[in-house]
Amino acid sequence: MADKVTKLAEEIYEHVGGVNNVNKIVNCMTRIRMGVIDDNEVDLEGLKAVDGVMGVVEDETLQIVLGPGTVSKVAQKMADMAGVELGEERPDGTPLEESPSETSGKEDVNAKAEEVHAEVKRKNQKPWSKVLRSIANIFVPLIPAFVGAGIIGGIASVLTNMLEAGTISGNVWVNIVSVGSIIQSGVFTYLVIYVGINAAREFGASPSLGGVIGGVTMLTGMSEDLPLPNIFTGEPLAEGQGGVIGVIIAVFLMAQVEKWLHKVVPDAVDIIVTPVLTLAAMGVVTIFFIMPLAGWISDGLVGGITWVLGVGGAFSGFVLGALFLPMVMFGLHQILTPIHLSLIETYGSTTLLPILAMAGAGQVGAAFALWLRCRNNKRLTEMIKGALPVGILGIGEPLIYGVTLPLGRPFITACLGGGIGGAVVGLLGGVGSISIGPSGLALIPLISGGGVPMINYVISLIAGYIGGFVLTYFFGTNEDIREGRII
Repeated sequence: MADKVTKLAEEIYEHVGGVNNVNKIVNCMTRIRMGVIDDNEVDLEGLKAVDGVMGVVEDETLQIVLGPGTVSKVAQKMADMAGVELGEERPDGTPLEESPSETSGKEDVNAKAEEVHAEVKRKNQKPWSKVLRSIANIFVPLIPAFVGAGIIGGIASVLTNMLEAGTISGNVWVNIVSVGSIIQSGVFTYLVIYVGINAAREFGASPSLGGVIGGVTMLTGMSEDLPLPNIFTGEPLAEGQGGVIGVIIAVFLMAQVEKWLHKVVPDAVDIIVTPVLTLAAMGVVTIFFIMPLAGWISDGLVGGITWVLGVGGAFSGFVLGALFLPMVMFGLHQILTPIHLSLIETYGSTTLLPILAMAGAGQVGAAFALWLRCRNNKRLTEMIKGALPVGILGIGEPLIYGVTLPLGRPFITACLGGGIGGAVVGLLGGVGSISIGPSGLALIPLISGGGVPMINYVISLIAGYIGGFVLTYFFGTNEDIREGRII
């Protein structure tokens, strides 16, 4: 595996213009995200053809889809080859393997490269893309915590049901449930603090101050006898009002305040004056203005989605399940993360996630159909074998970018298959997830309440598999795909 990782890292560098053309490397669950200095040096077609690369997404960063597990190893290897820490970016924008002293004769070249890069980014910039990218950067680092703590909490929930039903008994099981619940609470009880820290990093502020602003929304220390008022309604402020949406807004504004103070406060007292003034100003603004306004926004989003799901039933499920893959393709799915978290905070679970998870089921069904229908396309079947296991577990990007999207027609039939699964979820109703992160089979332990809701989710998942399989088998291929003339 080590040799394969090294070879893949070397080939990626080869097709992006070498180590000198990269100024930052980070990774999420399935993608390496690279800051490229000169886009003209990137060979996109060659990069897509590299064995192990499942897809390439062009955005402000160049995103290379490698799949879970592999991506973290290759990203770390690339950082090691460049001699930097993963995620490190040189403040002056110089290439990773060079120091500022080595670039003194290259100012004109670098300036031209930056000019070209800025122009390319300007042309390719889509509405809201920067907002969506920031949301992704805030929440992607938290996904392992959501997955790990969520699954542990899901198991604790199942055991709780078994204790109540008398299936199991004894203090040992009670203690196991308590520990599981404590671990789960360690993420979601203090989520606003984690979000505040990550948001501060994203917006260029002090992470510790971002964490404090997140903690402020918990209203710890507020007098129960004299609660702070909502200045718009006169009602007492509620702990966590506005949730993570409010924290992101507050920290963004905090970053602007802190940056301005750094410029005007004398260096001798900056370490004392700036954090004091920043927290004092933003603490007041957050408590009395942002929390009520963000609470109104959050309540509106949650109420609207709940209404759509409740009124639309199978139709809403079909539409949401069918459209989720295109949202993933354009990166729009990141905007749903705060909505999921608001639903969990309000109702204890998100009924939206199980419906959207059906998009992955449609992909899995489509992949099985392509495997059977396109046996002569050896490269395609090899890619399916590599991407299918993680697709079943709920990580769909390898299948999207490596299999269905490049072929075109199977992507459409996979979306429709996901719509069928979503329609079944909407029809059966009552299926919610207590956490976010995984989908597919990995979401089963997170289904709220276990029992019937869990069975309904599995039924819907199977419907998505069958829908994607049947539609793709009969309508998703042509002779070019089957004979290997495409992929």
